[in-house]
Amino acid sequence: MSAECSSYLNADKVLVSGFSCPRTGGDARAVYCCGFQDVKYCCDDPHSFFPYEHSYMWWLSVGALVGLSIAAVVLFAFIITVCVLCYLFISTKPRSKLDTGLSLQMTGELLLTHIVSCRGKTFC
Repeated sequence: MSAECSSYLNADKVLVSGFSCPRTGGDARAVYCCGFQDVKYCCDDPHSFFPYEHSYMWWLSVGALVGLSIAAVVLFAFIITVCVLCYLFISTKPRSKLDTGLSLQMTGELLLTHIVSCRGKTFC
């Protein structure tokens, strides 16, 4: 079994001619053409996407972990800040209710007038 890798332009815009897999002098198990439009190579796994060594992927993982760690610290600091501000807001409120000057309860005559005028009505 063999595969044909078609010619392509690499990242430096240089034309690389097509080749057959496995390559002469290469790994006999590398019978698939793998890679991208600008990097093609023979491999033994048809689902392989990266022609680089595993250490390259390790550095990507370390970079992702560092980025996620920084994002987690920023998020944690934001949550702590919000909690502190909420606590300060609640603890500095006056304990007694403020007098708005408005009476919300009906007094004597007004209450009696209201009850009489609403007699027999569904909504009042």
